[in-house]
Amino acid sequence: MSALFPLNPTMWQEWTKDEACLITSSESVSSIEPLYERGVHEYLSVPLWSEYLNFIQERDESVSQCTPEGVEKMRALFERALTAAGLHVVDGGKLWAAYREFEQALLIAMEENSKDSYINFEESSGDPARVQILYERAITEFPVANDLWLSYTQYLDSNLKVPSIIKSVYAIAVRNCPWVEALWAKYMLALERFDASEEELSAVFERSLHCGFPNPNEYLDLFLVRADGLRRQIMKMDEISKSSYLAQLRETFQRAAEYLSSHLNYTDQFLHLHAYWARLEYQLGGDLEAARGVWESLIKTCGGMLEVWQGYINMELSAGNISEARAIYKKCYSRRFKGSGSEEICESWLRFEREYGSLDDLDRAITKVTPRLKELRLFQQQQETKSHEIVGPSPIGQKDDITKSVTKEKATYQASSKLSNSLQASNKRKTGVGFNDRKDQFKRKKGAHGKGLSSVTPNKGGELGLSNNDGKDRDTVSRELVHGEAYQQTEVANLNSVEQPVYTDQCTAFLSNLSFEVTDEQLRQFFSDTGGVMAIRLLRDRFSGKPRGLAYIDFQNEEKLSAAVEKNRQTLLGKKVSIARSNPKQSKREQPGRGRIAGGRGGRALSGRGSDTRTDERRGSSAQSAPTAVSNQQKGHVKLTGSNTFAMPRNVARTARPLGWGVKDNRSNDAEETPKSNEEFRKFLLKS
Repeated sequence: MSALFPLNPTMWQEWTKDEACLITSSESVSSIEPLYERGVHEYLSVPLWSEYLNFIQERDESVSQCTPEGVEKMRALFERALTAAGLHVVDGGKLWAAYREFEQALLIAMEENSKDSYINFEESSGDPARVQILYERAITEFPVANDLWLSYTQYLDSNLKVPSIIKSVYAIAVRNCPWVEALWAKYMLALERFDASEEELSAVFERSLHCGFPNPNEYLDLFLVRADGLRRQIMKMDEISKSSYLAQLRETFQRAAEYLSSHLNYTDQFLHLHAYWARLEYQLGGDLEAARGVWESLIKTCGGMLEVWQGYINMELSAGNISEARAIYKKCYSRRFKGSGSEEICESWLRFEREYGSLDDLDRAITKVTPRLKELRLFQQQQETKSHEIVGPSPIGQKDDITKSVTKEKATYQASSKLSNSLQASNKRKTGVGFNDRKDQFKRKKGAHGKGLSSVTPNKGGELGLSNNDGKDRDTVSRELVHGEAYQQTEVANLNSVEQPVYTDQCTAFLSNLSFEVTDEQLRQFFSDTGGVMAIRLLRDRFSGKPRGLAYIDFQNEEKLSAAVEKNRQTLLGKKVSIARSNPKQSKREQPGRGRIAGGRGGRALSGRGSDTRTDERRGSSAQSAPTAVSNQQKGHVKLTGSNTFAMPRNVARTARPLGWGVKDNRSNDAEETPKSNEEFRKFLLKS
């Protein structure tokens, strides 16, 4: 009928509605669209355009699902409607309102998934100007969102590529988020991409180093970006003009090594930095000696890393210096490396001699490597044996016995500790005298089984000794103490049941100012270049168990110990370690009567570690002028000597020297032993 008679806009609306009621699938939508196109083509009708837009939004699946193709199609249709009837005075506002509602609905749908979905959607449409506007709107709302700045700059670098815009955006980005290292690195790359001057690049690099990044790896990345840029500049230049850039490149690597040595020591990142530096010195500068100097400096600080020696050897092999590589193998094959590194370097040397050396070189290498491999295998077997002894499985039937023995040992140790504390507390009452000197010197045993405390006298060495009339040893007296006074109901083992290792400190180094986080393995790595580490003892607080920042390290011989002492004031875990030779002779100087049973560091039983050396020195000087008070008991006769005779029992007063007795006194024993009468005492008191 439309071919014979013209249809008005109302008739076109009724026709399209009837056809829309008949469609059953989304494929039939394409058959209705031509009807709307014919109607809007013949008449300028806002209602017809509105129905056309509503039909596409409701029936087209690509538009309802907000796919990029559907959104693009809907926007093109809205643009056509606005061009045709947007300026209609009466009904044109309806088209603008519908377009605005569509964009708002699209924005809400995008925000439900992610805050960046709208921007990502616009990026997929391929309109850089529109995407840039969206990013500018976003950073206005969120100026310190670092992920937003990173996405914005990434989009500009890959799509817009306008130097003036990109430089200004990066300048604003590093001002808003100066703590983001990636922005500074991308800023320097963008400046290099647009051929910025060396002064501008250097200024940005210096600014980035003062931003206070929390991770040292971020500083390492900045140094590497700067070094990469200088390398690319040098490759474009001739031999005459690249000397200044080589100096800048060398200075950049030196600054990086000095700044990061205390943070990235013994790490793969630090190794990569020096390997890159040595390679550029050899390839760009043509200076092999400078490259060797880089590796030698790294060996001084990280000589315990196997990868350091392997990188040095690979550089010499790439340069064709076979003899230099062999010399490096001779220097490092006897070092101890982490894990199986020691065996690996020995096998690598043999493989090197088979591939590059002569038969004599191979024989010499075998002669040197074979004893070393035997030593390493023996050490590994010893470690495995110790580990099996510590964690080895115990039979099921012995579990109860082991539990009982552990409980008994714990009780024994507690009883010994209480006894030690009681002896130390009583020993503090009077320095230099036995702890029972204030009591009766003639206290006897109460029974035949030793229920009582025998006399306790200082021994000749000035240490506290336990003895009785019958010459019993210290263990017997300890049992008497425990049975007679402390634990009368329980049988407890003697004091020697809990023994502690004895350290002679003959080849021992004392370390202080250690980090509280240091471990045995890190200390072994620290002394791996010297070698010869036999044992490591980290000191901890007796009560809290926290580390004290002190350690003793035993070495194999004096040569290894001297090499270890030379590492004094070197940095480990950010702290300069103080290393000194341990002097065991000073710790053996003991103060008389201070509760020491076993001398030296490892032999303490009733007292803490070490004695008050300063007190020993002060009392040692006075010992020459005044004899030490000693109590000797022989055959029932007690003889007290010294100046402390005021507490002397009456029954031994006749045999003891009075106070003030001196060598120069000429008083006779008879005069001393004659007692004064009451009359003589009365006259003496009247005179005073």
